[in-house]
Amino acid sequence: MDKKQLITQAIENSVSLKNTILGHEATLSTIEKIADEVVSAFKSGKKVLLCGNGGSAADAQHIAAEFTGRYYIDREPLHAEALHANTSFLTAVANDYSYDEVYARGVKGMGKEGDVLIGISTSGNSKNVVKALEMAREKKMITVGLTGQDGGNMKNICTYLVAVPSKDTPRIQESHILIGHIIAEIVEKEIFNTHA
Repeated sequence: MDKKQLITQAIENSVSLKNTILGHEATLSTIEKIADEVVSAFKSGKKVLLCGNGGSAADAQHIAAEFTGRYYIDREPLHAEALHANTSFLTAVANDYSYDEVYARGVKGMGKEGDVLIGISTSGNSKNVVKALEMAREKKMITVGLTGQDGGNMKNICTYLVAVPSKDTPRIQESHILIGHIIAEIVEKEIFNTHA
């Protein structure tokens, strides 16, 4: 396969996966319910915490920034935080406990009943994300999972799960950030009455 074919194939695969999601009514309904929960949390003075590893950590930080910064309009910031953004905390807990505990400890310290935790893992099996979701359930938080095809270990511990129907990590991550953007847009419109 030459470079042009590779480029074309990657774009076609991404479009095809998004079309599959578009045709899955249950997934669209779940995304809407997640957006409603996030809106409700922010309107009640609650916060959204996010976590993931690697590209999913980047997606968690990106989505948090859409809430705390802005999406389409200049408006008040919303309380959202990616749990890995404090590297001193992350490395201290990984060193003193284990990397599997870094997000659960953050949730234990910062999470409150009614807050939302969004855990992102293409496999659904990242131990630190799973442990964070378990801790969030103990604290009576709303738990949201963004995963790949079968949901992995996250499928039974999330209030809401969007399992992107693919095993291709880059294509799954592209879909996760699309879903994050959709939620951010709904949140902005619902809370700030915008029609961007």
